[in-house]
Amino acid sequence: MTIDEMRRELQRRLKTSRFVHSIGVADTAVKLAKKFGADLNKAYIAGLLHDCAREFENENLPAEAIKRGIKIGEVEKSMPLLLHAYIGAKMINEIYGVEDNEIAQAIYRHTVGAANMTALDKIIYFADMIEPNRNYPGVEKLRELAEKSSRLDEIILTALDESIIFIVQKKTLIHPDTIAARNFLLMQK
Repeated sequence: MTIDEMRRELQRRLKTSRFVHSIGVADTAVKLAKKFGADLNKAYIAGLLHDCAREFENENLPAEAIKRGIKIGEVEKSMPLLLHAYIGAKMINEIYGVEDNEIAQAIYRHTVGAANMTALDKIIYFADMIEPNRNYPGVEKLRELAEKSSRLDEIILTALDESIIFIVQKKTLIHPDTIAARNFLLMQK
């Protein structure tokens, strides 16, 4: 499937607002990939398709995960929305014909992160947070950091910190992979 075909198929499957977000993430991912020396094509495709599983309602995500042999952890049982990343990593091959493990991994990790993230993983994680259609307290600070910083790990560490603070304020569960991602970066310093 060509990128244009992927875009059309994604647009057909997602709500308009989610599709617009996906285009924003794809474009932002390309900008970040240029800055940090990652593959532009992979960044665009991963950004475009990162939320492809958001076509499913939250209550249907566990069944979709089970159908694909995806293990559902305790945090995901409590917060099924997180499953969209894991399901999306499978759907890129099923629906869009993408057979690239790096792209699949970046999609898999885009919501909660992971220890030892690749540059592409980090770019998709961060592009999802700062794409132009996002509007939440602190997003401008993160966008400014993306412009000024030459160190991807510094940007991601700040993004993880902001994410954890937000989660703590909401009094919801923090995924262990988010903690692992932050700890890994701190131990690399």
